[in-house]
Amino acid sequence: MSDLGQSDFRRIAVLDIGKTNAKVVVVDAISGGEVAAVKMANAVLQGPPYPHYDIDRIWSFALDALARFAVEPGYDAISITTHGACAALLDADGELAMPVLDYEHSYPQHIRDAYADLRPSFTETASPQLSAGLNLGAQLHYLKESFPAEFSRVATILTYPQYWACRLTGTATNEVTSLGCHTDLWQPGRGEYSRLVDTLGIRPLMAPVQSAFDRLGHVLPSVAERIGLAQPVPVFCGIHDSNASLLPHLLARRSPFSVVSTGTWVVSFAVGGNLAGLDASRDTLANVDALGRAVPSSRFMGGREYEMLTLGWKRPADDEIPASIEEILLQGRMLLPTVVHGSGPFPGRVHAAVGAEARDAAEAHALASIYVALMTDVCLSLVGAAGETIVEGPLADNMPYLQLLAALTGRDVLAVSGSTGTSAGAALLTGVGLPPPVFRRIEPWPMAAVSYYQKQWLQNIAATVPA
Repeated sequence: MSDLGQSDFRRIAVLDIGKTNAKVVVVDAISGGEVAAVKMANAVLQGPPYPHYDIDRIWSFALDALARFAVEPGYDAISITTHGACAALLDADGELAMPVLDYEHSYPQHIRDAYADLRPSFTETASPQLSAGLNLGAQLHYLKESFPAEFSRVATILTYPQYWACRLTGTATNEVTSLGCHTDLWQPGRGEYSRLVDTLGIRPLMAPVQSAFDRLGHVLPSVAERIGLAQPVPVFCGIHDSNASLLPHLLARRSPFSVVSTGTWVVSFAVGGNLAGLDASRDTLANVDALGRAVPSSRFMGGREYEMLTLGWKRPADDEIPASIEEILLQGRMLLPTVVHGSGPFPGRVHAAVGAEARDAAEAHALASIYVALMTDVCLSLVGAAGETIVEGPLADNMPYLQLLAALTGRDVLAVSGSTGTSAGAALLTGVGLPPPVFRRIEPWPMAAVSYYQKQWLQNIAATVPA
């Protein structure tokens, strides 16, 4: 394991594969900033045999970026972070035995029913039963049952960040932040596999578990030649993206505090929160941090929902949205969960609008900001969040959302702009000591109007019938 702050790496290339976009960035160890970055859309191929990620395109993109950045600005280590709910299944030759399944693919009812009978209890895994393939165990069960011939060729199962580390180094590993993010495969309280790996008969296939901080080796000679590296470059094991966002704060702050990592998903970590109060029916769970410790967490697809609610409306000027929010709060117009059905703290509810829907771009973004702030507040409450709330990712630049969240929680909200937070967290795995991020302390929205509106919102949710 690396000793934080003890490495002499100057710049770290980070492969950052999110559900929506794939990026390669270079983090400068002195400034802590991203001195180079390139991204592409992470498209899903619809099949056959099932929706899957375009691995060849991502690999080509990553190599091209690493080759370009090897020239300028240069880097001397590589780290990796990716979205969760994903695994790569390799054959005996180290090639993909099956395409890498998209976690949003839904399975036939008989497959879902059979898996529901197999999965361990919430008390064992702290992993709620989620839709589609958001439980990685459900993906593995589906692949094994639906494609037995192809699955019989599987020799090694890797969590997703470690698949890319393996392609770079030839070393196959797994790692706890990806195993511990609602997979059904891990026991956070005991730091070991759940009984599901034996129920599925896959224990012999699971690659050895190593620390996210472990140096796996240098870039393979064939890959180094393709990239044009002038000298050997080490590659580190890698980390689940939301946990990458958490890591810089975990290493620098005392509990209690919370981190809201925003992107396609809004994931709330309550460090020092309430593990005993987790509710399987409301998308709360125990994530596992980079140090192997269970962290009470909650999630909803907030970034995706915001995009859906503002689809077709251009982003207005920042000064146009607050006036719309004031008017909407006074009128009691609101959006009710859940926009992406089956996820978040109200998974059984069907999205609805109370009052007139958006009439212009400012109102569309105002309604979406209010909705996402209310949902984030509920998520934080469910996991016993206390202390300051740090917001990272795209929503850290949405001032109305931040002000509303500060008012709703009644606690300080600190925003970290200019980065998803994942790249800095992944860079820390190499042992560099990055400077602390620059926080903006947010002035809360005036509380009176927000408090009454929140009560009305919760009452309207309670009055609706779940689907």
